[in-house]
Amino acid sequence: MAKKNKNTSGEALENIENSLSKTEQFIEKNQKMLMIVMAVLLVVVGGYWAFMKFVKAPMEEDALSQMFVAEQNFEVDSFKLALNGYQTYPGFVQITEDYGNTKAGNLANYYAGVSYMNLGEFDKAIEYLENFKTKDIMLGSISTGLIGDAYVEKGDLDKAINFYKQASSKNLNDYSTPVYLKKLGMVYEEKKDFNNALIAYQTIYDKYKKSNEARTIQKYIERAKINVN
Repeated sequence: MAKKNKNTSGEALENIENSLSKTEQFIEKNQKMLMIVMAVLLVVVGGYWAFMKFVKAPMEEDALSQMFVAEQNFEVDSFKLALNGYQTYPGFVQITEDYGNTKAGNLANYYAGVSYMNLGEFDKAIEYLENFKTKDIMLGSISTGLIGDAYVEKGDLDKAINFYKQASSKNLNDYSTPVYLKKLGMVYEEKKDFNNALIAYQTIYDKYKKSNEARTIQKYIERAKINVN
């Protein structure tokens, strides 16, 4: 039995040696190609590092500093100044164009969208809000809900329903979810779709009892029930 194990071990070592030998032969045969591949990888990695350190990072800092005055105007509801800039200070529109590939430039899309909403320019609000990308679930649901608001203002209730559905399902919580469920129900009522309106209102009552919307949702439920076929 021991002899068999010894032979097996010997065969295994021989196989490993053969594999190593083949690997060495491959490396020796393709040494030039492998060197080129390694050089390319080093250039790519080094180039990416240099871009991030010497180009992207300074651009991020510059974009943030450029946004400072626009944000101040936004906070005091001076939306036209926030959008278009003041003297030598750029507004959110210019920042999205000059720094669109930075985090600050992306955030400027959100600010611009909200500003246009407040100015009643709903098509532009939709354009900028749709350009805004975020991994923040709460902010994502809010920006999506704002697009729904814009479509309501435009009278496009079907698109509003679509965005309110997205906004109410992106981040289930007692704050934003019932807000968009209630708006969803109200749009359904506007379309005389009382069955779906009732479902939206009832969801608030059943699942989000601690929300502000739940305190008054019963009257919406009763109103929808009266009109359900």
